[in-house]
Amino acid sequence: MADKLAVVTGASSGLGRILARLAAEDGHDLIICADEEEIHAAARDLERLGVNVESHVVDLATRAEVEAFWQTIAERDIDLFFANAGRALGHAFHDQEWQAIRHRIDLNVWQTTVLLHRVGRKMHARGAGRILVTGSIGGFVPGPYDAVYNATKAYLDSLCYALQDEWRDGPVTLTCLMPGPTETPIFQRDGNDLADAPISQSDNKDDPEDVARAGYEALMKGKRGVVPGWGSKIATMLSGLVPDDLLAAVHKRGAKPSSD
Repeated sequence: MADKLAVVTGASSGLGRILARLAAEDGHDLIICADEEEIHAAARDLERLGVNVESHVVDLATRAEVEAFWQTIAERDIDLFFANAGRALGHAFHDQEWQAIRHRIDLNVWQTTVLLHRVGRKMHARGAGRILVTGSIGGFVPGPYDAVYNATKAYLDSLCYALQDEWRDGPVTLTCLMPGPTETPIFQRDGNDLADAPISQSDNKDDPEDVARAGYEALMKGKRGVVPGWGSKIATMLSGLVPDDLLAAVHKRGAKPSSD
């Protein structure tokens, strides 16, 4: 058993799985979770790196399962916490089912805030710890046909900035990873309704290995935030200069489904 422990939510695929691998390569034992059985296959792969891995199938959009997952980590000394779990939701707001909207808000906003609060308190009491939150450059722009997703990421980005200031002189670091469109299963995942959005077919999405590694390195250096990729960096810079209606129009071109 290693002397270091990392907890990664949403680790069955995409950025979460790569972040978990990077932590394991640095000698951290792992507790990983996701809302699908593939999390167990991810655990078996990660164990080949010579670390202990606990995997849990958990729907973090539900209060009961957040509480259950918390009980598995509440008494552990967590060195790294990756608040990565989240889902997207495409198509027009008025065409989306309310249950899908509520699920995204509960998953992206509610559970992240709950676990950040609890893990943050533990780390401050212990006097050490590093946290990475997966935000998005989508939080900087209005998101037609991604309205709920972008709004949830705006909340996470803002929460991170505020906590970074509160914790500036404390023992816990908080890093916000804010990627742009990245080649992960988010675009093909059932229920996300992104498969027929133009951005899903684009060849200009960022490489997930590069994005995750940029986030991990920023975390370990104690940086406040990182926006991987030049295109994403330019987009965040323009968000403070370009009118919102123009930003919304640009986003709409990539997000509006071809069927609409």
